[in-house]
Amino acid sequence: MSFLVELPILMLVALVAAIIIKTFLVQAFFIPSGSMLPTLEIDDRVMVNKLSIRFGELERGDIVVFDSPLAPNGDDDPALDRLLRIIQESLGIKTAIIPDDFIKRVIATPGDTIEIRGNQVYVNGIVTTEPYVAVGSNMTDSPARTLQDNEYFVMGDNRNNSYDSRRFGPVTDELLIGKAFVIVWPSNRFMRL
Repeated sequence: MSFLVELPILMLVALVAAIIIKTFLVQAFFIPSGSMLPTLEIDDRVMVNKLSIRFGELERGDIVVFDSPLAPNGDDDPALDRLLRIIQESLGIKTAIIPDDFIKRVIATPGDTIEIRGNQVYVNGIVTTEPYVAVGSNMTDSPARTLQDNEYFVMGDNRNNSYDSRRFGPVTDELLIGKAFVIVWPSNRFMRL
């Protein structure tokens, strides 16, 4: 075969491979806001492992990307819209965390009881140590709440500037996209999360 015949075939194979990788394995996301400062800065790019939430358990402290709990239920979206979103993400056209996706830290996992009192987070009655929280962060008191089997309580590290579970409630399993595991850009901020 000539190169001109092989080129479209190679491009199609590359597109299909990109769609499979970004749909099921790993995807890059762009950080557009300061809700995760100081851990994640505006314009950072992170890689998200999608398999980790399907075949492993999330732990307190993990950073996760999830669909907005305020968006319409994905089951209500037409199949064509969902396919278009997958293709856009695979081509890198749609990579911003918001408004459709959020990135936050897991503070409490299924079965945990979480409470915020006196600017401290209590999980199962024990004050949590959170060295990643932005200096000067303040939190309003919130009564104790026990999470269901499929719920995660998530919060941004910049507590004064984060729209998180304190406002929209726990995030359920079906909204989870994956676990962020590394900052890849800018190169001087490359680090594991």
